[in-house]
Amino acid sequence: MHAAEAAMTLALQWLGQLDLAQLALVWGVVVFAAIMRAFTGFGFALAAVPVFSMIMPPSLAVVLSASLTLAVSLLTLNTYWGQYPLRPMLPMLVLSLFGTLAGASLLAGLSPAQFQLWIGLAVVSASLVLSLYRPAADVPRPGAWWRAGAGALSGILNGAFAIPGPPVVVYAVAGESDPRRARALLMTFFLFSAVMALASYSAAGFVTRQSPLLFLLAFPAMFLGDKLGYYLFHRYGSRFYRRVAVVVLFAIGAATTLRALL
Repeated sequence: MHAAEAAMTLALQWLGQLDLAQLALVWGVVVFAAIMRAFTGFGFALAAVPVFSMIMPPSLAVVLSASLTLAVSLLTLNTYWGQYPLRPMLPMLVLSLFGTLAGASLLAGLSPAQFQLWIGLAVVSASLVLSLYRPAADVPRPGAWWRAGAGALSGILNGAFAIPGPPVVVYAVAGESDPRRARALLMTFFLFSAVMALASYSAAGFVTRQSPLLFLLAFPAMFLGDKLGYYLFHRYGSRFYRRVAVVVLFAIGAATTLRALL
């Protein structure tokens, strides 16, 4: 036990960013955000990045979020892969790539306070859209222009804040009445989004020697949260939990925005 504590302390000293209390906060938010992602198909970055931004530089926060998303997406590939066809997603993914590159260039010009403000506003806006948007049964499913717009805007948010979710979540809600297909669409898209984000961040020089260590320290929490969320999804479905998740996201976004302003 003492050896493990000593190793943890040494790792945090080498990391030079977090103490044990801050690492505990990271673990807590990662578990919660991973449960939400596994349960609903979205929400990990929306919940995690605003909290990350309060205790670490923006570049480290977005790299950690994208790397955790990529790792758990690959480990759980069998739970969603093939449940939604790739062909309709291709235009979204191509435009998302260009948007991600543009967004990563925007991130380089943001100070920590600006990053917190914009990401807080983005999360609040996403929460309001998700809570108020209700597609009518007689409205046609979104077409090619919807897919293209969702992909491009998602890419910009992905590159700048590592939160590709809101535009694609609205598209999935509007286009898929089956929760399992909608969840599979979102998880497949976010797998590719994480690859694009990490490639863009690497090219921009945001991936440093601290990034792999912080990922290793946070991944056990991600793995635990994913297992809990997957269990809850199969046991209870997603309606009630999604409403709770939106309320919590709004609270996180509002707190992040106020912190940046004050």
